[in-house]
Amino acid sequence: MLRVRPVHFTSRPDSWEPILTALGLAKTVDDGPWREFDAGSGRLALHLADAGATDDGTTALGVEVGDLAEFARRTALAAEESGNTVAELIAADHGESCRITSRDGFSFLADKGAREPNAADADPALTVVGVWFTADPGAAAVTLQDIGARFRSVPDADETADFTAKNGGVLMVRPASGPPRSGLGFEYDGDLGALRDRLAAAGLDVSETEEAFGRTLHVANPDSAGTTGTAAAAAAPHVPPTLWISQRLASQ
Repeated sequence: MLRVRPVHFTSRPDSWEPILTALGLAKTVDDGPWREFDAGSGRLALHLADAGATDDGTTALGVEVGDLAEFARRTALAAEESGNTVAELIAADHGESCRITSRDGFSFLADKGAREPNAADADPALTVVGVWFTADPGAAAVTLQDIGARFRSVPDADETADFTAKNGGVLMVRPASGPPRSGLGFEYDGDLGALRDRLAAAGLDVSETEEAFGRTLHVANPDSAGTTGTAAAAAAPHVPPTLWISQRLASQ
């Protein structure tokens, strides 16, 4: 089992919730500082952060797996050939986990999936996307293959790489300068115009860009320094100004 489940840290979870609901995610866990939302494919967690903290407005790449020990064993076995990936079982703050570390120094956690998706109210056309920005996209791609993600061809393949997870969600590798980091986005394989209307009807400011390989919607990021509010103004400068939802093309 492999499911994409990024964790987004925010001091403004109540501002995020209506956006996620309008996008078509269904809230399935509401446990104090921790909330979970299921999409038609993949899952997103919100974790409460202190306003202005270094993690406020940032996203941690993460996945869910069935059996941690077996996942670690299989990843280590795959990595014997690549020499690129380290998988180690650790005791994290939230319990047992498996930390995956790639050659570029980037690491993320695989947690045991506590439940199957309860996506009855989720939009089946919406997919959660975790993004890995790195100066060594080749190493990142190998690590995602080592953990069992499936390569998906994309039209603008250069140094980018897309992967799907068997149990939902997409993982993207994108070349970027500086230290490796993660990001968050969504894909939509339904009527993007209808989704735009739905977001606008929810009172959200939506813009659209036309790109070489499809269209993308943009909604203001509640954590961005460009958003009004004390917490947003204190957010880290690298917090993106918008949340993006890309059209998924049939060829993908």
